[in-house]
Amino acid sequence: MELHTNHKRQGFTLVEIMIVVAIIALLASIAVPGFLRARKRSQATRILNDLRILDGCIDLYAIENNKATGVHPTFTDLKVYLKKGSSLYNTGKDIFGNAYGPFTVDSLPAVPTATRTSLSDVADTSFWSPYP
Repeated sequence: MELHTNHKRQGFTLVEIMIVVAIIALLASIAVPGFLRARKRSQATRILNDLRILDGCIDLYAIENNKATGVHPTFTDLKVYLKKGSSLYNTGKDIFGNAYGPFTVDSLPAVPTATRTSLSDVADTSFWSPYP
């Protein structure tokens, strides 16, 4: 009499599944902080680009309306020089909801204080240069 022990393995053991889950959790714990930092850095870059756009709008406003140094245009005055439908055009605020301004001709627009504080871990003072 022959005994055939034909044990076909049908699935994974609990230990094997737990090891795979642990490896995935380890990889996620390494990747997530880097992803969050990259996201905050891209937000800071977007705000910096908005400031550059607003700086150009202020210059165009001053030239076209023959405004002298020290004049304070409103966002409505500058809206004419922005691309219609853009987020900056629609809200006049940064991605955190903080308003840009006040604006002054011949003076650079400033980073909103709350925005600078929330992005201080990824964007130091040199990052915002030349904008105060």
